[in-house]
Amino acid sequence: MEFDTDKLEKILKTAIKDTLLFITAFTHRSYLNEHPDYENNSNERLEFLGDAVLQLLSSEFLYNRFPESPEGDLTNYRASIVCTPSLAEESKRLKYGEFLLLSNGEEATGGRNREYILANTFEAVLGALYLQNGVDFCREFVNRELLYKVDDIIKKEAYKDAKSKYQEIAQEKFGITPTYEVIDSWGLDHDKTFKVGVYLGKDLKAVGEGRSKQKAEQNAATAALDNFKTL
Repeated sequence: MEFDTDKLEKILKTAIKDTLLFITAFTHRSYLNEHPDYENNSNERLEFLGDAVLQLLSSEFLYNRFPESPEGDLTNYRASIVCTPSLAEESKRLKYGEFLLLSNGEEATGGRNREYILANTFEAVLGALYLQNGVDFCREFVNRELLYKVDDIIKKEAYKDAKSKYQEIAQEKFGITPTYEVIDSWGLDHDKTFKVGVYLGKDLKAVGEGRSKQKAEQNAATAALDNFKTL
């Protein structure tokens, strides 16, 4: 697939000075498995960097926007904004899936629209933007492309703890308390990513990923809540 730099520049609203850097941001690790001679890296290191940039900029925004809110509320606001479903939603809107380099298997199973891949790509692209343009550009980018929905999230109370909300609904509708299990994990001990499934009895209802088990559980619960909404 030819990498459409011109199209990406219009989406990101910036000139791309280092094409290889942004190709890396869109390279899923599965692509490397099928292309052993590929000289580039996957986007995982850029994702790690972008995650840190996103945590800083979203925290700064919320700290300034809500001067009367306690730490616990700010944490919940941030979690609802930077969770996997939220980031994936913005990646879809920005058409990041069109630029992804994936394995044939990942492509065949809908990888371009897979939530966790798109969410990770949002962070990887932010990492690339940080390296190329610096933190001030990233602040404008995040404010424009992600934090615009903060007010709506607070109005709908979507920031409330996803696990608690899902437990209430599951107990009310089915009389079952959700359980969470780690399905997979990868990465170095100090930089692991966890995939967690949420179950009602033996039925897997949704999965979530995160850099801690707790974050992965919250993302799984958020995904399960979204599934309820689409029923």
